[in-house]
Amino acid sequence: MTGDVDQPYAGAWRGTTHHFAIRVYFEDTDTAGIVYYANYLKYMERARSDMLRAAGIDQRGALEAGDGVYVVTEAHIKYRGSARLDDALLILSTIEEVRGASCVIHQRVMRGTAMLADAMITAAFVAPNGRPKRQPRDWVERFERLKREGA
Repeated sequence: MTGDVDQPYAGAWRGTTHHFAIRVYFEDTDTAGIVYYANYLKYMERARSDMLRAAGIDQRGALEAGDGVYVVTEAHIKYRGSARLDDALLILSTIEEVRGASCVIHQRVMRGTAMLADAMITAAFVAPNGRPKRQPRDWVERFERLKREGA
């Protein structure tokens, strides 16, 4: 076996869009074999975390240093179709807006060319006390660059 098989999957940037692929497992579905609606939020969270990592953002380092952490403050989701057991899904994420203490991220859950969920997520950077805090300047610059030019 090669080392690649033993490493966690990582998505990647393609231009200004981050791609993160997943498969639907039995635990994701209800008794009818359809993905439970709240699991789309989990898929998008995994994709956003991977997107930040791929952008060079060290969330764990910021958390451990006591600098702050991102929290979702808004989620607007339109469900357009249903994923089923064993479907291959792709979560596409783009940075739509960057503010001093938050970002707006557009996320789409796709099965092939079919969009199953379309969401606008606002993530705010907060201090350990839970109050909004300006994002690190270099993070804002990375987000702005990724928004304009991609990776």
